Amino acid sequence: MQLLQFPDKCVSYQTFVHDVAAQVAFFMKADRDDPERISQNKAFSMFGRGNVERWRDKGRLTVCKRPGKVEYLTAELRYCQRTQQDYF
Repeated sequence: MQLLQFPDKCVSYQTFVHDVAAQVAFFMKADRDDPERISQNKAFSMFGRGNVERWRDKGRLTVCKRPGKVEYLTAELRYCQRTQQDYF
């Protein structure tokens, strides 16, 4: 049996793969109805203005500019939301 060793505990490979697959399935189900792009105002209301501006300033978001409208890719916003942030 193969084991993956993490600093806090050992986990079997099968358990690790099962947990990853379950998490991916959860994310896919949660994101199924998301549109490809959302407006800046909607992004601010869903993810918080400070978060969106910080992610944009750090280059983690692609800004899609059209006349009179700023949009963001929803997948990138979700990725930033799910990534552990180091603010310091």
